[in-house]
Amino acid sequence: MSTGELLSSEPSELKFPFELKKQISCSLQLSNKTDNYVAFKVKTTNPKKYCVRPNTGVVLPRSTCDVIVTMQAQKEAPPDMQCRDKFLLQSVKVNDGLTANDITAEMFNKEAGNVVEECKLKVVYISPPSTAQEGSEEGPSPGVSFSDGKHANAAEFASGARAFTEGLEAQEISSEVKFEFSIMILLCASAYAGLILIYLNNCNLFW
Repeated sequence: MSTGELLSSEPSELKFPFELKKQISCSLQLSNKTDNYVAFKVKTTNPKKYCVRPNTGVVLPRSTCDVIVTMQAQKEAPPDMQCRDKFLLQSVKVNDGLTANDITAEMFNKEAGNVVEECKLKVVYISPPSTAQEGSEEGPSPGVSFSDGKHANAAEFASGARAFTEGLEAQEISSEVKFEFSIMILLCASAYAGLILIYLNNCNLFW
């Protein structure tokens, strides 16, 4: 936390999880520790690279204000992930009831005799979390592990062979069931035909 007499900022550094070609944002919370209205202004050494919303505003007595700082997508990473960009938080006590629309640049002019409090904030780049398969061109499918690519893993080979064998056994069982079912149909048909012959013989209709 960066502490001043009028406003305190949390955090004291602007930390961005740096990723190429991706817009990244971080938040800054300003806290008014006084019983007065406090106007603020956020400036940066690299205005084309960052967008600050809101970059000016009024923090009511004993209240807070959230500021979102967005870094534009970058095409290349800086050497050693070091950033020289800085931000300057200016704050000044103003009259009660003042709104953000009433803020002027003159309020933050020290030469005009205004008591302006300033707090510098550094920009820090943080490397994004490394993935489990960092360095590989294509990540493995979920639930699949790979060895060094030269020798197959014995457990994986045994598991695959077992699955293949079980599949063949299932197919064989299915074929046996179909054969037995066909035999049963033939037996039933023969028995039915015998019953018909007996019936016809009893009725003296069979010669």
